Amino acid sequence: MILDPQTPLQHGPSSSVGTAQPSAGGSGSPASTLELPRQDMDPAELWLRRLAVLVFVILCGVMGVLLVILPWSLQWTDNHLLWGYPALRSFLANAFVRGLSSGLGILDLWIGFREASHYHEGSAVAK
Repeated sequence: MILDPQTPLQHGPSSSVGTAQPSAGGSGSPASTLELPRQDMDPAELWLRRLAVLVFVILCGVMGVLLVILPWSLQWTDNHLLWGYPALRSFLANAFVRGLSSGLGILDLWIGFREASHYHEGSAVAK
C-alpha cells in the first residue's frame, strides 16, 4: 500500500497502521485540504501562457544586456538628447550611476533566467 508522505498516520488500538487520518478541519481526505485539484488547461490558454513566458524572458534578456553594456559605451553620454542638459550628462557619466544601471541589468537578467528555469506546465492556479 502506497501512502502520501504528507499524510499523517493514525497509530492506535482501534485502527491498523498505515491508514490515513482525516484532517482536523473537515471530513474529506487530507490531500484535498492540502492542495488544489489540478485542472486541465485549455490548449489555447496553455500556448498563450507559454508565449507570455517566452516574451517575458526575451524582454528581460534584452533589457538586461542593454542595461549592462550601454552605460559603459559612448552612446550613454554622447547623444543628441543630452547635448542641451550638461548637468544631466555629467550625472549620467558618474561611475556610480553607470554601476547602478549595470547592476539593474544583471538583476533583470537573473529574473529572466529564473523565470525560464522555474516554468512548469501544471503550475497554473485553479480558478
